[in-house]
Amino acid sequence: MPTSLRDEIKQTRPFASLEQEALLSIERTAAVLGHAMAEAFKPYGITPTQYNVLRILRGAGPAGLCRNEVRERLVALVPDVTRLLDRLEEMELIARERGSADRRYVTTRITSAGLRLLEQLDAPTKELHRQQLGHLGKERLRTLIDLLTAARARG
Repeated sequence: MPTSLRDEIKQTRPFASLEQEALLSIERTAAVLGHAMAEAFKPYGITPTQYNVLRILRGAGPAGLCRNEVRERLVALVPDVTRLLDRLEEMELIARERGSADRRYVTTRITSAGLRLLEQLDAPTKELHRQQLGHLGKERLRTLIDLLTAARARG
């Protein structure tokens, strides 16, 4: 039997509003699921945000993307995308190249090492998602997705 958020966080008083309880429940759920993802990626030496960047660049294909395009596509907002890309480049999972016409424009592409890492992570990540949310079933998952989309639309 699932426990209530109040029980999980050992809160003795009622929430100030239903909206507050819903928001805190979203945050708690994201933290719990995100922690499991971070733990799954630890043996591979990357974070969930770095994984997200690698997936974005794999999806972009050989054309790659500039820093701002990567930033716009990230699931979680990060304060310094340049440093994030620096770390991935140091790990040789991405490569960056300055444009010949406009030297300010830097294209970022995933390397073959980055692609190999994602290939290693594809199946375990899919299985982790199934373990975390598969028990909800397709109909409830679709409802959850729709509700979260509606909540973001007003955010």
